[in-house]
Amino acid sequence: MNRVLIGIRGEPTPEGMERILEALRGLEGVSQAQATGPAQILVEYDPQTLTVMDLIRTLREEGFLAGML
Repeated sequence: MNRVLIGIRGEPTPEGMERILEALRGLEGVSQAQATGPAQILVEYDPQTLTVMDLIRTLREEGFLAGML
């Protein structure tokens, strides 16, 4: 398993952050996704199944701009 810290541009509302976490947790290959700050998420994922770009793409599909920190 790999870990990556993803930053969300701006500061999502609590509802927005929950939507982000649910979207990431719903991906096959994500074992853990947790908020580590108001606009940061730590994701543990299987690199055989997903790439960091897959994670970021999922967040963009939810309407958020994101990138690795």
